[in-house]
Amino acid sequence: MKILKFGGTSVGSPERMMEVRKLVVNEEPKIVVLSAIAGTTNSLVEIAQCLYKKENKQANLLIGELESKYQSFIKELYDTETGLNKGSEVINNHFGFIRSFTQDSFTIHEEKAILAQGELISTALFHFSLEEKGMASTLLPALNFMRIDEYGEPDMAYITGNLKTELEKHSGEILFITQGYICRNPFGEIDNLRRGGSDYTASIVGAAIHASEIQIWTDIDGMHNNDPRFVEETHPISELSFDEAAELAYFGAKILHPSSIRPAKDKNIPVRLLNTMKPEAAGTLIGPNISGSGIKAIAAKEGITAVKIKSGRMLMAYGFLRQIFEVFEHYRTPIDMIATSEVAVSLTIDDTTHLDEIVQEIEKYGTVEIDRDQAIVCIVGNFGMDESGHALKVFDALKDIPIRMISYGGSRYNVSVLINQQYKNKALKAINVGLFNKKG
Repeated sequence: MKILKFGGTSVGSPERMMEVRKLVVNEEPKIVVLSAIAGTTNSLVEIAQCLYKKENKQANLLIGELESKYQSFIKELYDTETGLNKGSEVINNHFGFIRSFTQDSFTIHEEKAILAQGELISTALFHFSLEEKGMASTLLPALNFMRIDEYGEPDMAYITGNLKTELEKHSGEILFITQGYICRNPFGEIDNLRRGGSDYTASIVGAAIHASEIQIWTDIDGMHNNDPRFVEETHPISELSFDEAAELAYFGAKILHPSSIRPAKDKNIPVRLLNTMKPEAAGTLIGPNISGSGIKAIAAKEGITAVKIKSGRMLMAYGFLRQIFEVFEHYRTPIDMIATSEVAVSLTIDDTTHLDEIVQEIEKYGTVEIDRDQAIVCIVGNFGMDESGHALKVFDALKDIPIRMISYGGSRYNVSVLINQQYKNKALKAINVGLFNKKG
């Protein structure tokens, strides 16, 4: 069985949803994971923010605007009165639920229930669209099997057991539709896998059923060797290893959610990135046995904060780094890059939620300097230990860019540099010229 995930732009209009319908109806068993229709989650976040601030009148206006868009959507999606009536019932039920929060108190638990409505609506509309055309499909409610633990990680034992139970209820069926992004927490409350989590859902579901392949369908034909939004003459990469793809996703490649590689890698399930606008394109294959050496792709991640701790206590001492890392561990703040010397350590984070508390604690060990608005530029490939020249090419391409930190050797798949984010686009273009001999 395969897993096919379609993002918000892939189902962002009635026409696009109809194209997805063509892609999924065949004799091959599959589970289709759908995101919310493009723009929906942003609108629901805006509605939730109004409810938090008790601006219920404005919330009602926004709810009405979004509902009107969906009413127009279903008029183009369905051809029959029966189909339109079922679509209208979906819209009325879900927007009635959303509107009910304007009459009562509002907390984070209600917010997550509201944010779940986008995926619940898109899957129901798609299911009834298939039904209208006489195409058999089965809705698998993600809230019946998707659960995270107290740390926000997928509870794989629970997911595997409950998904198996759900599938066994529909023995003989070959086309299943479920929601991406949404889940329950350990207390049974509606929760989510954070933004972009539909990719993660697809990979988790694929790992749970030992799928033959996981397909991520978006509006671009695979993962590109550089960011096509800022750089000319990029091209899709035909193959990447799991580690290479994970590095690119984490450091800014928008086509794939950073968390979505791990479950597939754990089960050695190939992941294929495909384009709903050009389904004939080969896309990018990510897998366990991908070969090839040299530099393959570039990605960049903004919003990075550099933390430098300088202390004479580091000199000829042991245990210092452990004390520093324990502070970040206590506040559950991941570290991206690190560089050390005899008297200082510099590291980067992208989550500054607890930065003030972190700084207060590590000031016990030395002087702390903070540099905000940084960017990590990540050069990814397979850099063999015995190969030479890769670092020279990277730094020669960046000779006109001030570099704040360098990470090289921590992984054979990654050379990373930290720069001020005002230079990010310039760096991407310079690397495109220096490494790929393409326009910047």
